[in-house]
Amino acid sequence: MEMVPFPLIPKPIEVNYRACTIPYRFPSDNPKIATPTEISWINVFANSIPSFKKRAESDTTVSDAPARAQQFAERYGGILEDWKKDPESHGGPPDGVVSQKNGPLNCSDELCFTWSFMVCLQSLGRAREHLLRELGFMDIFKKVKDEENAKAISLFPEVVSLSDAIEDEGERLENLVRGMFAGNIFDLGSAQLAEVFSRDGLSFLATSQNLVPRPWVIDDLDSFQSNWFKNRWKKAVIFVDNSGADIILGILPFAREMLRRGMQVVLAANDLPAINDVTYTELTEILSQLNDEDGQLIGVDTSKLLVANSGNDLAVIDLSRVSQELADISADADLVIIEGMGRGIETNLYAQFKCDSLKIGMVKHIEVAEFLGGRLYDCVFKYNEVQS
Repeated sequence: MEMVPFPLIPKPIEVNYRACTIPYRFPSDNPKIATPTEISWINVFANSIPSFKKRAESDTTVSDAPARAQQFAERYGGILEDWKKDPESHGGPPDGVVSQKNGPLNCSDELCFTWSFMVCLQSLGRAREHLLRELGFMDIFKKVKDEENAKAISLFPEVVSLSDAIEDEGERLENLVRGMFAGNIFDLGSAQLAEVFSRDGLSFLATSQNLVPRPWVIDDLDSFQSNWFKNRWKKAVIFVDNSGADIILGILPFAREMLRRGMQVVLAANDLPAINDVTYTELTEILSQLNDEDGQLIGVDTSKLLVANSGNDLAVIDLSRVSQELADISADADLVIIEGMGRGIETNLYAQFKCDSLKIGMVKHIEVAEFLGGRLYDCVFKYNEVQS
């Protein structure tokens, strides 16, 4: 599909936007020697290999799945080790180094003017997804996504009912926000969470009641709430993240509340599978199961709800390349919401837009927690208001 820049990024995009939050290296670092930060992130991806291999081995859509899964583990592990030894191997550093001459990066900190960024996460994720597809694994998380979607769909009426019963508008909004955090914990890209999920499962309702207390590591809920009361926005674009509880019990109740307030809502989902992220096709099917015969989502009209294919195929997102379809639908939005650790925190936390924006997600990697100065499983609610 044709890919174009997201229309709500200020131009010139090459100056105003970088899909990267964490600095991987400084200009003075030797390009042939991996930095400690790069090595720590390579290790994050290396630690996930066993869980990915296990999912691949059980993929019944692939012949010789165990042998191909072993090939994946060996080849991907080898690529990661090569990058540790020489970041310029395999065709150059992971996505290259962004030099100072390209102007200010997407960061509010003055240090960003001297940092040189390596968009490591995109390269590490892209290498993994492309290798899986090369070996015939189109969606190794399909089975668990279907199972978790079915569970979440069965819980959806209860979650919405609990929310609707909250009379105070501010308390209801905070409850919905906590639901988004609770849902976002369903992330099988985190090796630690994948192990916990495999062993014990994850409870949405229990998680929503046991979030870290406010103030969160980035906590702009009060200022967002103030504009929520003013009915500031008419149209929101939400870049969604995971399947299961994340999309169904976190994002959809929040989107439904926006619809109740008369807003238009666009849900932007991946074109192709990546880990347990929901795809455009899957999200369309989920909504068809949740909507009643009158096209309502438990009493709320969904005629102003649209689902768009973002064109993305990774668990992070570079908004300099989205589908033409999404660009056309989003051009007149006045609120951009980017949800999830990969999209909202690791690649777009400091991204600036022509309109208001919200980045929301749970911190599930200790490396991210340390960078932000927070705790593991802390919450990020970063709201930027643009003065009209």
